[in-house]
Amino acid sequence: MISDRAGQYLVEIAKKTIEHYIETKETLEIPEDHPIELDEKLGVFVTLNKNNALRGCIGYAEPIEPAIKATIEVAIAAAFNDPRFSAVTKDEFPILDLEVTVLTKPEMIIVAHPDQYFEEIEIGEDGLIIQKGYSRGLLLPQVATENAFTIEEFLEHTCMKAGISADSWMDESCDVYKFQGQIFK
Repeated sequence: MISDRAGQYLVEIAKKTIEHYIETKETLEIPEDHPIELDEKLGVFVTLNKNNALRGCIGYAEPIEPAIKATIEVAIAAAFNDPRFSAVTKDEFPILDLEVTVLTKPEMIIVAHPDQYFEEIEIGEDGLIIQKGYSRGLLLPQVATENAFTIEEFLEHTCMKAGISADSWMDESCDVYKFQGQIFK
C-alpha cells in the first residue's frame, strides 16, 4: 500500500485540513511537496475520536480520488458533515484523536453457501462492505477488533449499518465484499 511516512503525512494533512476549515471555512489546497505516492487513487477514511468514543467517520471505499485529495475531502466530511454528529468546534478540536485508514480495492467474496464466509473473512485483517439493492454498509477492519466481534457479529453489524436486517448476509441477493486497511494515527 503506502509507506509509513506517507501515512503519517496523511494524518498531519487531515489535522491541518480540519484546523484550516474551522478558521476559514475553506478547503485546504493540496500541498505541492506531498509524497508522490499519495497521487495514487486509493480508498481513504478519516476517523475522529473524542475520549475514546467515535466523533465522526467518513470516507471513500473505492479508489476514486488520489489519496491526498481524498484525505482532505473526507477529513472535512468527518469533522463537519457526519450526520450522526454535530460539527466539530474550535474548542474540542485539540482533544480529538485522528486516524486515517487507507484501503485496498474491495473484492467481492464469492461463496456457494453463506457458511463459507467464515472461511473467507479474517477478523483484524478484513473490513466489510455489504450491499443489498441500494442499501450499502461498510465497517472498517478495526471495528471488529475494537468490539471483539465474531465473524458472524461482524457480518450482522455491517448489515445493520446498511439499514437491512442483521441476517441479510445469508441472503443470496446480498453482496459481501472485503478489503484491507492500513491504519495511521
